[in-house]
Amino acid sequence: MALPKQGRAFLFVPALLVATLGWPACLLQAQEDWARRDKWQRPAEVLDALGVKPGSFVADVGAGDGYFAFHLAARVGSLGRVYAEDILEDELAKIRSRKAKQGLSQIETILGTPSDPRLPAETLDAILVVNAYHEMPEFDAMLQGMYGALKPGGLLAIIDAQDEPGQPRNVYQERHTLPAEIVREDAARHGLRFPRELPGFSNPESKRKYYFLLFEKPKRG
Repeated sequence: MALPKQGRAFLFVPALLVATLGWPACLLQAQEDWARRDKWQRPAEVLDALGVKPGSFVADVGAGDGYFAFHLAARVGSLGRVYAEDILEDELAKIRSRKAKQGLSQIETILGTPSDPRLPAETLDAILVVNAYHEMPEFDAMLQGMYGALKPGGLLAIIDAQDEPGQPRNVYQERHTLPAEIVREDAARHGLRFPRELPGFSNPESKRKYYFLLFEKPKRG
């Protein structure tokens, strides 16, 4: 989930320290940002809710700079697979750079399109979409693509910013929010079950609140 630029604290790192550590300044800044996010976004709880374990095959759709993709990679281990998908190549380049530094072969980046996440069919145990679903203009096509990528019984988590219903969808896109009711209607239209809503999150920097919806692809038979 990409945080608003105005909410990010820029970390000054002397050039000598960067050279010594071998990490570009942008990656060190991300490390600082991610440590703050860990405190309020509770990534371990998110992964627990999705049942992510060693050997799982999962995707982070709208991965941004890879915050959740790297948490997923740590959980699935070398026998698992994390598909980090985004439509912005520069974001995927950040993930590949960090992946190379950490030697994480289980992460695979995917350059999707606004209408197709380009995920492998019926391969995934879980898909995570964090603060990105509201940005998808072709949401029906994206949901169809994600549904097709899940195994029967696979889980889809959508975490997004709360808002009140009653406005046109383009208004929510401008606000970078989306009411949970709309997400549930979209998911139901594509055959996804809604087992439960989990405790959400509150960003202390932006003061935004996020809901956490969990959906399931029906099992065969």
